[in-house]
Parts: sequence; structure tokens; C-alpha cells
Amino acid sequence: MTAPASVDELLALLARGAGVHDEPDVDGLAHALQCGANLRASHPGDAELAVAGLVHDIADIAFPHDHGDHARRGADLVEPLLGARVARLVGAHVEAKRYLVATDPQYRAQLSPRSIETLQLQGDGLDADSIAALASDPDLDAILALRRADERAKDPDARPLALDSWRPVLVQISR
Repeated sequence: MTAPASVDELLALLARGAGVHDEPDVDGLAHALQCGANLRASHPGDAELAVAGLVHDIADIAFPHDHGDHARRGADLVEPLLGARVARLVGAHVEAKRYLVATDPQYRAQLSPRSIETLQLQGDGLDADSIAALASDPDLDAILALRRADERAKDPDARPLALDSWRPVLVQISR
């Protein structure tokens, strides 16, 4: 799969997430829309963060039968169109889960059963050196906001705005 070269190609790829399930009750498109909507609401002045929420699991849509290193592969898919910051946020969302598990005693209890399962495959909580490295990232607050929005974006009854509502912001930040 090659990186989407236009907003239309990106929207078409995201639309393929309808019916692609990593979580049992929410497909990839619904998860993407919910996560993006969560971040639009909580961080209205940060369009790149909201878009990162929308596309953070794009590799799960592009490669539905291969969840391995999906954060890095997703970052690689979106960077040419959406830029370095969006890609960095996408690429850090798994590490952020591991960071929060290691630093917030209550965070693990908030994870869905599927997130707990993938956490084990991803290496569980970060070690002290990795915690320090992520903690020094100047965009740590955005990275953790994306991770928390990701975990909240698994509501089968949520009704976020349609995918095409994202076109203007995607055009705004695309290269």
C-alpha cells in the first residue's frame, strides 16, 4: 500500500474502515471518527491533533490482517500528505499507551479488553529510560491526549459527524 497522495485518496482509505474491526463492537471508520471528534472537542485549536486522532489507526484499515507495528506504519502512510507532526503523533500512540500504563496506576483499568490484549503484544509498560525519553518530548501533552481519546473512541452508540466533514481541515493541513 502506498501513502495517500491527496485528501480524496486519504478519505477513500479511511472509508474502507467501515467493516474492518480491531475492536469487536466498533469498526475502524467509526473508531477513527470518534477519536477525531473527541480531540476536536477537547482541543479545538489544534487541527493537527484532531487529524492525528482521525488517522491514528489508518494502518489497521490499510492492512486489516496485520496489526504489527501499526503505529509506525500509520505514521509512514500519513506523513507525505499530512506532515511530520501528525505522523509523529500517530507514530507515538502505542508508546503513549505503554507510558500511561507505567505512570498512571488507574489507566490500565480503563483499557478495553482488546487494548489489554495488544498491550501484552506491544511489551506492556515502558521501562524507566523509555518513560524519560517520552516525557521529554515537547508534544507530550498532545501525544497523551491522542492516546486517551483513542481509548474513549470505542462506543458502539456514538454518532460522530460523517467522514466528509473532515475534508476542510484535511485540505487545510495537507501539503
